[in-house]
Amino acid sequence: MLTMQWFFGEEGLEDVYALRSRVFIEEQNISPEDEYEGDDGACIHVVAYENDVPVATGRVKITRDDYVIGRVATLPEHRGKGLGTGIMQALIKACCIMGGERQILHAQLTAQAFYEKLGFTPYGEVFEEAGIPHICMEHYGLPLGCCQRKE
Repeated sequence: MLTMQWFFGEEGLEDVYALRSRVFIEEQNISPEDEYEGDDGACIHVVAYENDVPVATGRVKITRDDYVIGRVATLPEHRGKGLGTGIMQALIKACCIMGGERQILHAQLTAQAFYEKLGFTPYGEVFEEAGIPHICMEHYGLPLGCCQRKE
């Protein structure tokens, strides 16, 4: 059975950290210092569980002007099942509910097509983050397939 759980602040982030460690630190060789910047307590996280096992995650960081989606990760053995899309749809919908009609993210170039399928548009120049080429992307409104917010 597939379920999702939301986490706010510092509590309950063990599963988030386990997923990100496996995907970003072990698989992509990102340093722990780059991965754990100390701002997770100011973010809203979501974790997807398959039979109570954490398999995918992502977060939203709300800054003064932006709703920044990031740290989207799915375990390798669970990719291709739509979990990343589900995480993204949940995060975008949460942003819209909180008033963030525009969402931004820093996409690894290898994931750019994934985000484009969700309606994100690239802008700006390619830059390096944690030793990996990235591009800024933005999205307005709710993703396809999500129910619309009631006015």
